[in-house]
Amino acid sequence: MRPGIDRALARTWVITLLLVLALLVNVTYVQGFQAQGLRDDSLNARQFEDRFKIDRGPIVARGERLAWSDQVDGDRFQRRYKDGAVFAPITGYFSVFSQTGLEEAENHFLDGTDARLATSNLVDKLIGKHVPGGTVEATVDPDAQRAAYEALKAGGARRGAAVALDARTGAVLVMASTPSYDPNEVSTLDRKKAVEAFDRLGDQPRKPLLNKAAYELFPPGSTFKTVVAATALKAGTDEGTQVKAGRSYRPPGAGRAINNDAGDIGGSCDLSQIPLIEAYAQSCNTTFAYMGAQKPGNDAVNAQAGRFGFGDRIEFAEGLKSAPSSFPRTDQPSLSALGSIGQGSTVATPLQMAMVAAAVLNDGEVMRPRLVDRLRAPDGSTVDKISPQRLSRALTGDQAKQMRDMMEAVVERGTGKSLRGTSVLGGKTGTADVEGASYNDRWFIGFGPRSDPRYAVAVMTEASGYGIESGPIAARILDALGG
Repeated sequence: MRPGIDRALARTWVITLLLVLALLVNVTYVQGFQAQGLRDDSLNARQFEDRFKIDRGPIVARGERLAWSDQVDGDRFQRRYKDGAVFAPITGYFSVFSQTGLEEAENHFLDGTDARLATSNLVDKLIGKHVPGGTVEATVDPDAQRAAYEALKAGGARRGAAVALDARTGAVLVMASTPSYDPNEVSTLDRKKAVEAFDRLGDQPRKPLLNKAAYELFPPGSTFKTVVAATALKAGTDEGTQVKAGRSYRPPGAGRAINNDAGDIGGSCDLSQIPLIEAYAQSCNTTFAYMGAQKPGNDAVNAQAGRFGFGDRIEFAEGLKSAPSSFPRTDQPSLSALGSIGQGSTVATPLQMAMVAAAVLNDGEVMRPRLVDRLRAPDGSTVDKISPQRLSRALTGDQAKQMRDMMEAVVERGTGKSLRGTSVLGGKTGTADVEGASYNDRWFIGFGPRSDPRYAVAVMTEASGYGIESGPIAARILDALGG
């Protein structure tokens, strides 16, 4: 009996040891590898109770603090924002309920739970040691951001947005939106006050909490003719080619004709044919409506729009993706014609239209917009440097050069000639009617400064009557960027 008992005890010890080892492995896995997921789980109420006990790292731009934490109540920290309404589209907010903007995109880096901040990853996770939050360096130019916000606000627009990009790198230098909000109001430690602030802001019809530069879609008006002109170049036309114009154009199957702007009656757009560069400079509706409806046609315009980024949710920071801009895919020439002059079903974000201008300036290459430049550890060392990334090639170098010629013609002798002598080198104006509304959307996309053109801008302002000119706002932004 003794040998049998010994064997049974041995088996029991082996099984017990295996169970203990399995338990240790499971604990190690949960604490070392699942801890972040469990903390972020929507069913974990504790994440909201503990979120203000963390000294989050700052968000900075060009050495200027845009967001940081102050210890205010024992072991609790209050999030603070400088010029909150100006930088809200960049920083977002960090509230008792949620976070947006860079507060969301880099949440784990800011709160110190990102694995890149752990001095000895697994050991720190196992013993529950908190790693201090890191610093997020944004690409934004604070002076240009302020200039954009103040210009949008001073114009009295119902809604407005502006984006400026470094065309070579995709760095977002400006992302402004009006009406805006102050993140300090919703980031309070007082839950009741936070609820009241969210309710008040959420009830406002013009959605101040929404970043209109990236998340709201507007009809782009004649700025979309840049995409259609690029389509024509892709199809073999060049800037000097004679193209169809005329006072009016009725697409096949359409109930009524598309006309040129009333202010152009008797002008070059009334001629039966004019060079493409002049049709673009004078913004001839009939030319671009024909191109979208018949030649090159809907499929070609759709393909070209896709090369610029239309149809995609553009990611400009980790997890932050824009609303998808779109051009209608249709076999009805009337709808395609209307969409090709930036009306009808064609909609775009200011971010997307800035990308179009940036691609033209960058020899046809579309760069991914990026809002983060680098991430730094608490000791100041660089943990991650965000490199430029190419998304696609929209045009060849020669085609992009011809597009730049056309955009420069707009400023020199076309619909944007009021900008001659400013820092704007080239661009495209646009006005889009909003069905059933007394206001319209006025656009400008372009590039500059003249001395060293490397920045692309897009500005949208929405106002009653004739609207607010967006071109001068673009010039102010370029001036602030070093024009």
